[in-house]
Amino acid sequence: MRAIVRPLVAEFLGTFALVFVGAGSVIMDARTGGGLGLIGVALAHGIVLALWVSAAMRISGGHLNPAVTLALWMSRHISGAGAARYVGSQLAAGVAAALVLQALFPPAAATAADLGVPRIAAGLDLTRAILIEAILTFFLVSAVYGTVVSTEAPAIGGLGVGLAQLFAVLAGGALTGAAVNPARAFGPALVSDAWHGQMAYWIGPALGAAFAAFLWAKVLLPLPGKRD
Repeated sequence: MRAIVRPLVAEFLGTFALVFVGAGSVIMDARTGGGLGLIGVALAHGIVLALWVSAAMRISGGHLNPAVTLALWMSRHISGAGAARYVGSQLAAGVAAALVLQALFPPAAATAADLGVPRIAAGLDLTRAILIEAILTFFLVSAVYGTVVSTEAPAIGGLGVGLAQLFAVLAGGALTGAAVNPARAFGPALVSDAWHGQMAYWIGPALGAAFAAFLWAKVLLPLPGKRD
Protein backbone atom coordinates (compact mmCIF):
# COMPACT_ATOMS: atom_id res chain seq x y z
CA MET A 1 0.00 0.00 0.00
CA ARG A 2 2.80 2.43 0.89
CA ALA A 3 4.38 1.81 -2.51
CA ILE A 4 1.18 3.12 -4.14
CA VAL A 5 0.43 5.95 -1.71
CA ARG A 6 3.96 7.39 -1.50
CA PRO A 7 4.23 8.55 -5.14
CA LEU A 8 0.64 9.82 -5.13
CA VAL A 9 1.37 12.00 -2.10
CA ALA A 10 4.51 13.32 -3.81
CA GLU A 11 2.51 14.13 -6.95
CA PHE A 12 -0.21 15.81 -4.90
CA LEU A 13 2.19 17.97 -2.90
CA GLY A 14 4.24 18.99 -5.92
CA THR A 15 1.22 19.85 -8.04
CA PHE A 16 -0.39 21.68 -5.12
CA ALA A 17 2.75 23.80 -4.74
CA LEU A 18 2.86 24.58 -8.46
CA VAL A 19 -0.78 25.69 -8.62
CA PHE A 20 -0.69 27.54 -5.29
CA VAL A 21 2.47 29.49 -6.13
CA GLY A 22 1.75 29.86 -9.86
CA ALA A 23 -1.86 30.95 -9.55
CA GLY A 24 -1.01 32.89 -6.39
CA SER A 25 1.57 34.92 -8.31
CA VAL A 26 -1.10 35.83 -10.89
CA ILE A 27 -3.45 36.94 -8.11
CA MET A 28 -0.74 39.05 -6.44
CA ASP A 29 0.21 40.57 -9.79
CA ALA A 30 -3.42 41.67 -10.16
CA ARG A 31 -3.50 42.99 -6.57
CA THR A 32 -0.36 45.08 -7.09
CA GLY A 33 -1.47 46.43 -10.47
CA GLY A 34 1.16 44.50 -12.38
CA GLY A 35 3.84 44.77 -9.72
CA LEU A 36 5.19 41.30 -10.40
CA GLY A 37 4.92 41.51 -14.16
CA LEU A 38 5.37 38.66 -16.60
CA ILE A 39 8.93 38.02 -15.42
CA GLY A 40 7.84 37.70 -11.80
CA VAL A 41 5.01 35.33 -12.68
CA ALA A 42 7.36 33.28 -14.87
CA LEU A 43 9.94 33.05 -12.09
CA ALA A 44 7.29 31.93 -9.60
CA HIS A 45 6.17 29.10 -11.89
CA GLY A 46 9.67 28.07 -12.90
CA ILE A 47 11.28 28.07 -9.48
CA VAL A 48 8.51 26.19 -7.70
CA LEU A 49 8.43 23.57 -10.46
CA ALA A 50 12.21 23.13 -10.40
CA LEU A 51 12.13 22.66 -6.64
CA TRP A 52 9.30 20.16 -6.56
CA VAL A 53 10.41 18.11 -9.55
CA SER A 54 13.75 17.75 -7.75
CA ALA A 55 11.99 16.81 -4.51
CA ALA A 56 9.62 14.28 -6.09
CA MET A 57 11.63 12.78 -8.92
CA ARG A 58 13.07 9.91 -6.87
CA ILE A 59 9.66 9.17 -5.35
CA SER A 60 7.19 9.53 -8.21
CA GLY A 61 9.26 10.70 -11.16
CA GLY A 62 8.20 14.29 -10.52
CA HIS A 63 5.50 14.46 -13.18
CA LEU A 64 3.29 17.11 -11.47
CA ASN A 65 1.38 17.49 -14.73
CA PRO A 66 -1.18 15.25 -16.49
CA ALA A 67 0.50 16.04 -19.83
CA VAL A 68 3.82 14.69 -18.55
CA THR A 69 2.07 11.61 -17.21
CA LEU A 70 0.37 11.09 -20.58
CA ALA A 71 3.71 11.28 -22.38
CA LEU A 72 5.42 8.86 -20.01
CA TRP A 73 2.50 6.44 -20.29
CA MET A 74 2.78 6.59 -24.07
CA SER A 75 6.48 5.77 -23.88
CA ARG A 76 5.78 2.97 -21.37
CA HIS A 77 7.51 4.56 -18.42
CA ILE A 78 4.34 4.19 -16.32
CA SER A 79 1.43 1.76 -16.44
CA GLY A 80 -2.08 2.75 -17.42
CA ALA A 81 -3.36 2.21 -13.89
CA GLY A 82 -0.46 4.16 -12.43
CA ALA A 83 -1.01 7.00 -14.90
CA ALA A 84 -4.70 7.21 -13.99
CA ARG A 85 -3.84 7.44 -10.29
CA TYR A 86 -1.24 10.12 -10.97
CA VAL A 87 -3.64 12.24 -13.02
CA GLY A 88 -6.33 11.93 -10.34
CA SER A 89 -3.85 13.07 -7.68
CA GLN A 90 -2.65 15.99 -9.82
CA LEU A 91 -6.14 17.25 -10.60
CA ALA A 92 -7.20 16.92 -6.97
CA ALA A 93 -4.13 18.91 -5.96
CA GLY A 94 -5.01 21.66 -8.43
CA VAL A 95 -8.50 21.95 -6.97
CA ALA A 96 -7.20 21.88 -3.39
CA ALA A 97 -4.67 24.63 -4.12
CA ALA A 98 -7.39 26.80 -5.66
CA LEU A 99 -9.62 26.28 -2.63
CA VAL A 100 -6.81 27.37 -0.31
CA LEU A 101 -6.11 30.42 -2.46
CA GLN A 102 -9.81 31.32 -2.33
CA ALA A 103 -9.83 30.98 1.45
CA LEU A 104 -6.59 32.86 2.20
CA PHE A 105 -5.91 35.46 -0.47
CA PRO A 106 -7.57 38.91 -0.55
CA PRO A 107 -11.06 38.32 -2.01
CA ALA A 108 -11.02 41.32 -4.35
CA ALA A 109 -7.74 40.34 -5.97
CA ALA A 110 -8.65 36.66 -6.14
CA THR A 111 -11.97 37.49 -7.79
CA ALA A 112 -10.43 39.94 -10.24
CA ALA A 113 -7.91 37.32 -11.34
CA ASP A 114 -10.39 34.41 -11.20
CA LEU A 115 -7.97 32.64 -8.83
CA GLY A 116 -5.22 32.79 -11.43
CA VAL A 117 -7.09 31.02 -14.22
CA PRO A 118 -5.03 31.25 -17.44
CA ARG A 119 -6.69 33.33 -20.13
CA ILE A 120 -6.53 33.44 -23.91
CA ALA A 121 -5.58 36.93 -25.08
CA ALA A 122 -8.08 39.06 -26.95
CA GLY A 123 -7.72 38.53 -30.68
CA LEU A 124 -6.29 35.04 -30.31
CA ASP A 125 -8.66 32.30 -31.48
CA LEU A 126 -8.98 28.88 -29.86
CA THR A 127 -7.05 27.05 -32.58
CA ARG A 128 -4.00 29.26 -32.24
CA ALA A 129 -4.21 29.05 -28.45
CA ILE A 130 -4.22 25.25 -28.68
CA LEU A 131 -1.17 25.30 -30.96
CA ILE A 132 0.72 27.66 -28.65
CA GLU A 133 -0.02 25.45 -25.65
CA ALA A 134 0.99 22.38 -27.69
CA ILE A 135 4.36 23.84 -28.71
CA LEU A 136 5.17 25.08 -25.22
CA THR A 137 4.16 21.74 -23.71
CA PHE A 138 6.36 19.94 -26.24
CA PHE A 139 9.34 21.92 -24.96
CA LEU A 140 8.42 21.24 -21.32
CA VAL A 141 7.92 17.50 -21.83
CA SER A 142 11.13 17.34 -23.86
CA ALA A 143 12.93 18.87 -20.89
CA VAL A 144 11.47 16.11 -18.71
CA TYR A 145 12.74 13.41 -21.06
CA GLY A 146 16.13 15.03 -21.60
CA THR A 147 16.96 15.98 -18.01
CA VAL A 148 14.99 13.51 -15.88
CA VAL A 149 13.99 10.38 -17.82
CA SER A 150 16.97 9.72 -20.09
CA THR A 151 19.78 7.52 -18.78
CA GLU A 152 22.08 10.15 -20.27
CA ALA A 153 20.39 12.96 -18.34
CA PRO A 154 22.71 15.42 -16.57
CA ALA A 155 22.52 15.44 -12.77
CA ILE A 156 20.67 18.74 -12.47
CA GLY A 157 17.51 17.58 -10.74
CA GLY A 158 14.45 19.50 -11.80
CA LEU A 159 16.33 22.62 -12.91
CA GLY A 160 15.88 21.88 -16.62
CA VAL A 161 12.13 21.37 -16.22
CA GLY A 162 11.77 24.53 -14.17
CA LEU A 163 13.67 26.53 -16.77
CA ALA A 164 11.42 25.14 -19.50
CA GLN A 165 8.38 26.30 -17.51
CA LEU A 166 9.93 29.72 -16.98
CA PHE A 167 10.65 30.13 -20.70
CA ALA A 168 7.16 28.93 -21.56
CA VAL A 169 5.56 31.63 -19.41
CA LEU A 170 7.89 34.28 -20.81
CA ALA A 171 7.11 33.23 -24.38
CA GLY A 172 3.39 32.52 -24.10
CA GLY A 173 2.14 33.89 -20.82
CA ALA A 174 0.72 37.04 -22.39
CA LEU A 175 -1.06 34.97 -25.05
CA THR A 176 -2.50 31.91 -23.30
CA GLY A 177 -1.17 32.09 -19.76
CA ALA A 178 1.22 29.25 -20.73
CA ALA A 179 -0.43 26.77 -18.38
CA VAL A 180 1.12 23.79 -20.26
CA ASN A 181 -0.54 21.72 -17.55
CA PRO A 182 -4.24 20.77 -17.33
CA ALA A 183 -4.11 20.67 -13.53
CA ARG A 184 -2.81 24.26 -13.41
CA ALA A 185 -5.78 25.41 -15.50
CA PHE A 186 -8.48 23.08 -14.17
CA GLY A 187 -8.20 23.67 -10.41
CA PRO A 188 -8.65 27.46 -10.43
CA ALA A 189 -11.28 27.23 -13.19
CA LEU A 190 -13.40 24.76 -11.23
CA VAL A 191 -13.26 26.69 -7.96
CA SER A 192 -13.83 30.13 -9.54
CA ASP A 193 -16.25 28.80 -12.20
CA ALA A 194 -14.30 30.72 -14.84
CA TRP A 195 -13.75 28.49 -17.87
CA HIS A 196 -11.70 30.76 -20.12
CA GLY A 197 -10.93 28.65 -23.19
CA GLN A 198 -10.47 25.59 -20.99
CA MET A 199 -10.28 23.27 -24.01
CA ALA A 200 -6.97 24.84 -25.03
CA TYR A 201 -5.40 23.75 -21.74
CA TRP A 202 -6.35 20.12 -22.29
CA ILE A 203 -6.06 19.64 -26.04
CA GLY A 204 -2.87 21.68 -26.49
CA PRO A 205 -0.85 19.98 -23.74
CA ALA A 206 -2.10 16.55 -24.83
CA LEU A 207 -0.95 17.17 -28.41
CA GLY A 208 2.43 18.56 -27.36
CA ALA A 209 3.00 15.74 -24.89
CA ALA A 210 2.07 13.09 -27.44
CA PHE A 211 4.47 14.45 -30.04
CA ALA A 212 7.27 14.71 -27.48
CA ALA A 213 6.65 11.14 -26.33
CA PHE A 214 6.81 9.85 -29.90
CA LEU A 215 9.98 11.76 -30.78
CA TRP A 216 11.86 10.87 -27.62
CA ALA A 217 10.77 7.22 -27.52
CA LYS A 218 11.48 6.60 -31.20
CA VAL A 219 14.51 8.81 -31.82
CA LEU A 220 16.14 10.61 -28.94
CA LEU A 221 16.21 8.29 -25.94
CA PRO A 222 19.23 5.96 -25.86
CA LEU A 223 18.60 2.28 -26.47
CA PRO A 224 18.98 0.15 -23.33
CA GLY A 225 22.60 -0.92 -22.93
CA LYS A 226 23.76 0.89 -26.07
CA ARG A 227 25.46 4.18 -26.79
CA ASP A 228 26.32 5.72 -30.15
